[in-house]
Amino acid sequence: MTKTDSKKSDPSKVDRLEQNVGSWLVRTMIVFAIVLLIGHMQGKRPAFFNFDSAERGANAPLVMRGGDPYIRALMRTISASESNVRNPYTVVYGGSRVEDLSQHPDRCITIVNGPNLGDCTTAAGRYQFITTTWEEKARRYHPNPSGFFMWRNYSFEPQYQDEVVYRWLSDANAWGTDIRKLLKDGKIKTVLKMLSPTWTSLGYGIETNSMSDELPNIYRKVLQQELQRD
Repeated sequence: MTKTDSKKSDPSKVDRLEQNVGSWLVRTMIVFAIVLLIGHMQGKRPAFFNFDSAERGANAPLVMRGGDPYIRALMRTISASESNVRNPYTVVYGGSRVEDLSQHPDRCITIVNGPNLGDCTTAAGRYQFITTTWEEKARRYHPNPSGFFMWRNYSFEPQYQDEVVYRWLSDANAWGTDIRKLLKDGKIKTVLKMLSPTWTSLGYGIETNSMSDELPNIYRKVLQQELQRD
């Protein structure tokens, strides 16, 4: 009997191999369950579970939990014109997708229409942040950066896209006015016009958008949903 034959016929080695594979699978399942449990306790889901919304744009719920319903409804309205697609958090300009959101994807893609035709843009995510704007606002509003000093990293995962925009829109000093108060007073058109230099797809500025006239109605619809959520 050759050594090869001996190995094939040795049941103890086969049993040990099966036990090792079984132990590895059990450990993997335990680690996975712990990750899910921790995420549930923190009110978060792992990033790969945050991309599964079948709804488009404004109809897609925010990943971020809590917050003022008026600001939340405004955020959803912005995404109606900026990222009116399924799973808006993963989209980059032109409609392609990214899987790694550990940081802003920073892909420069050629603009195919509009006043900036031929230039390139790094717009990405639900709110179509370009890289420089994301880095600027994340330095100020990101709740959980990693690293330190010059080497800080700002995760671009869905909950952080939401939280940075939420904190930015809630900062009266950043806009020179209290956006929440304007919204509570029913001045959604005033707010949209004020925001249009930042999110040009809202209309009222250098870009025209067939959806612009519908945005106030979209806002009022999703506001009712957000108010009921509370």
